[in-house]
Amino acid sequence: MTGEAALRSGILAQQLGETLLSRGLMMTTAESCTGGGIAYAITDVAGSSAWFDRGFVTYSNAAKSEMLGVDPALIAQHGAVSEAVVEAMAKGACAAAGVALGVAVSGVAGPDGGTPEKPVGTVWLACYLAPADRLSCRRLQLEGDRIAVRQQTVAAALADCLALLAATRT
Repeated sequence: MTGEAALRSGILAQQLGETLLSRGLMMTTAESCTGGGIAYAITDVAGSSAWFDRGFVTYSNAAKSEMLGVDPALIAQHGAVSEAVVEAMAKGACAAAGVALGVAVSGVAGPDGGTPEKPVGTVWLACYLAPADRLSCRRLQLEGDRIAVRQQTVAAALADCLALLAATRT
């Protein structure tokens, strides 16, 4: 990560950890386009083992199904970069890890792979808080090269986890 992006993600990861610790909650990640970048930002925080259980890097459709229980028919119908799939990824990650909070991302980081419906920079992001059965999901349309798209996705994922926790008492 570039200096500024790493600093922002580091601050967000630290805040997320403090929030999870204060509530006695653990979390997991389910990542496609970021390839483990969210988990990296989290585990860069000293003591993160007290609130981070594991991360799933599910780059292929088969991995999404095998590791997270995402129905292959859902992927076939909506595509891997979709609201339905990231919601299933977030819920599946929580179930597989047995933790309270899951964040999932799937997107087109580029430079290739975009379509008119899902151009480069399209990312779907979902956060799921299992004890409250609360889900937040949004589509991002990010600018920049592959590195910039991935870095912005990491920061957005951490920020969305914090926002969901702030909006929900468990």
